[in-house]
Amino acid sequence: MAHVHGAAAKAAAHGHAAMGHAAGNMGSMMAPMASSGHAMTTMGRHAGAAAVGMAAAANSQARKGFMSILARHPLLVFGLGVAAGFYAHKYRKEIIESATRLTEKGKDFALNQKENLEDLVAECKECADEAASDTSPA
Repeated sequence: MAHVHGAAAKAAAHGHAAMGHAAGNMGSMMAPMASSGHAMTTMGRHAGAAAVGMAAAANSQARKGFMSILARHPLLVFGLGVAAGFYAHKYRKEIIESATRLTEKGKDFALNQKENLEDLVAECKECADEAASDTSPA
């Protein structure tokens, strides 16, 4: 589907065509090492690490682009802050109610888990007592 939407052309324009070229040549790079199974597994690990590195680099480039846009338009950041403040003030009662409700649910959950744990410990003690009474000589 990438070719339909022009993603391959965009990648080539931004210099990401080398990644596809390197992946295409991976078989010829691994051919001399085919006699050693260990070399093949090591190469596979390094290829996976390289792919992760390429993805991280692309992600950091995207973040740099977003941050540079924000750096060039400080009024945009200020406007977003004003809008967030306006909505936080407008819906402050609902926000406080939902936070209180979530806190209460969290406390109920913790109490339920504590009760379950106490029941489990009591059962284990009963089993241990039964086992000790069964193994004692009569």
